[in-house]
Amino acid sequence: MVDDLGIARWRFRTLLLDGASAPDTPAAVRSLLAVQAENLDQTGWALAARTRGLTPAGLAGLIGSGELVRTHVLRPTWHLTHRDDARWLLELTGPRVRQQVGRQLERDLGLSPARVARLGDVVEDAVTRDPDRTREQLAEALRAAGHELSGMQLMVLLVVLELDLRIGSGRPVPDGGTGVHTYSPLAQRLPTSPMADRDEALAELARRYVVGHGPATERDLAYWATLPLGDVRAGLAGAAEHLESFEHDGRTFWHAAGDGPPRRSRTPRVHLIHLLDEWYRGYQDSRRVVDVAGQHPVGREPSIGLLVVDSQIAGTARRSARGAAVAVDVAPHRPLSTAERRALDAEAEAMGRYLGREVRLTVTGPAR
Repeated sequence: MVDDLGIARWRFRTLLLDGASAPDTPAAVRSLLAVQAENLDQTGWALAARTRGLTPAGLAGLIGSGELVRTHVLRPTWHLTHRDDARWLLELTGPRVRQQVGRQLERDLGLSPARVARLGDVVEDAVTRDPDRTREQLAEALRAAGHELSGMQLMVLLVVLELDLRIGSGRPVPDGGTGVHTYSPLAQRLPTSPMADRDEALAELARRYVVGHGPATERDLAYWATLPLGDVRAGLAGAAEHLESFEHDGRTFWHAAGDGPPRRSRTPRVHLIHLLDEWYRGYQDSRRVVDVAGQHPVGREPSIGLLVVDSQIAGTARRSARGAAVAVDVAPHRPLSTAERRALDAEAEAMGRYLGREVRLTVTGPAR
């Protein structure tokens, strides 16, 4: 019988967080299928925890080369996907997200579909003539064409054009880290979709999500991909030969065929994880299995970062720049053992290696 804690530990392995890292960063992204990427610095650390040797400049290079694509897909937010997966994911999930964002553009921001089409032509022409344009440069191109947009109008317009496969990430402008995001024509950079039809794409989505995130429920997948439950169930049925399931807490949890819960590690596994990491944000229906003790508040998050011990939320973590160093302030919900504190020190050192900067770790909280 698998309980909440067993599911959480199982996911840790599936999500490449238990020490079994991917051979390289593109392989890690492909394993997860998509990685939420609103903050590339935090996304880079999430990927560095799943592979070896990644640096912020290395991640910028992968985006610049087009091997990884940063665009709005699955939900109305940034994600990183592999070039081979970007087109079919956008074709499958983009229309539903496009409806949501399009309504916002017209209802809340006053841009009619006809005007959006005209603005889109200006943007697409600008990045075709001169790729790797920043948002500010695209705003200037629109002004030169007689279109003055607010910051919110421009932001949502660019999301719509991404969902329409008209633009996507270009070569980041160097800034000493992962770079400043730019836009380039997208369609010509992507291979044609390998999916014969929508049913095949739904099956591939279900298989890849479950293999990379399982055990997970159908509602977890529906949230992750912004798809109705009917589509999710069709996808799971189409991928049935690759999947197995079990019942727990009134839900059906799906996982890769032949896979099973791992044994508990003899040494504590301690991680500093961002709230947008797939480990946390990749689920909704069964997200709370990461807090069996019920110590983490439900609702408004007290911190953008989390201290995680043995697949469970064990405190909060805040990262901030302090001169040439990076300060990491950790507040455990409970006292840490000597072994857990050593593992936390090692995690902070690993973060410093990724960032190429000194990390100053401060731990405050319950005394032992």
